Amino acid sequence: MTIAPTPNAPQVDDDDFRAMLAQTRSFVRTVVVPREQEIADTNAVPDDIRQAAKDMGLFGYAIPQEWGGLGLNLAQDAELAMELGYTTLALRSMFGTNNGIAGQVLVNFGTDEQKERWLEGIASGAVVASFALTEPGAGSNPSGLRTKAVRDGDAWVISGEKRFITNAPLADLFVVFARTRPADEKGTGIAVFLVPADTDGVSVAGKDAKMGQEGAWTADVHFNDVRVPATALVGGSEDVGYKAAMTSLARGRVHIAALSVGQAQRALDESVAYAATATQGGVPIGDFQLIQAMLADQQTGVMAGRALVRDAARAWVDETDRRVAPSVAKLYCTEMVGNVADLAVQIHGGTGYMREVPVERIYRDVRLLRLYEGTSEIQRLIIGGGLVKQAQRAAGSATR
Repeated sequence: MTIAPTPNAPQVDDDDFRAMLAQTRSFVRTVVVPREQEIADTNAVPDDIRQAAKDMGLFGYAIPQEWGGLGLNLAQDAELAMELGYTTLALRSMFGTNNGIAGQVLVNFGTDEQKERWLEGIASGAVVASFALTEPGAGSNPSGLRTKAVRDGDAWVISGEKRFITNAPLADLFVVFARTRPADEKGTGIAVFLVPADTDGVSVAGKDAKMGQEGAWTADVHFNDVRVPATALVGGSEDVGYKAAMTSLARGRVHIAALSVGQAQRALDESVAYAATATQGGVPIGDFQLIQAMLADQQTGVMAGRALVRDAARAWVDETDRRVAPSVAKLYCTEMVGNVADLAVQIHGGTGYMREVPVERIYRDVRLLRLYEGTSEIQRLIIGGGLVKQAQRAAGSATR
């Protein structure tokens, strides 16, 4: 069994990628945007949109081509995410875990046999993979997880509860993090397992009723003495789990930052269009300086966020910063989109508080972005701690 690293070089050249971006933009704005209210009202993405996403390769855009994906690197992923973020976040949620936090665990840490078994299905959308990390007592910091995996002959027996698991009601495969022993000098004792959803002992609770993001389903998942073979242990190692979780989450933070920029751009566009046409006393409200000031603050946030996402994505691909930069991008962009959405509602006035108005939905949807894949508070700890450690290493080198 071998563990192969993810290639950083893109497998789609610039011309083909520009065409892909244009196709995605057209799909988002001409197919999905007109049906956003339908998705919100039914709390589901229509089957024809799901099939179109599969046909476009969106379930596997970040999976290497050797496994049936498109092979985009993170810089390209971020550009695509800014387009996908322009519409309801339920669209991206359909295939986000396949390309991101779940799929990347397999891409980066799976054995050849595990990749052969699962990645082609994940890339095509035939398999929906869910990242089962969060628990009632362990969220942004996986070191506190309580789900246990006990070795029993040639098998592992997993018991525990996971919470807020994206795509759990649709999942074919759970990427499950569990503790095999207390942390010791050998490692963290956190492993990760591949558990098919139809395995005995796996049960998925009803869909969560959330503040927003209708159509993006989450649910609790229970593992009651779930028996899986030794081949389900990712990488064949009991200590892969913590690194796999941290690597996948860090990469995902750049992606979430890019989604935030897409949502902020949409809120800005809705605000500009409304300000240009809505009148107060017979005068377009966009002629008022206070409205212009709010639009200016929105535009500034969007442009700063876009530049920051691109910088952080390049640093990931170049392997110059895979810790601080992703957290900086996620912290700034998710906070930024919250401010932009708030200003959008303010610009719309009472209209912005009404259901079926896009900025009202955006206002609710983006609130979650500051919570998942590491809260804003966790990002601040990573950034601050990372800067101090860099300075300490530099000081240590200077004294030697």
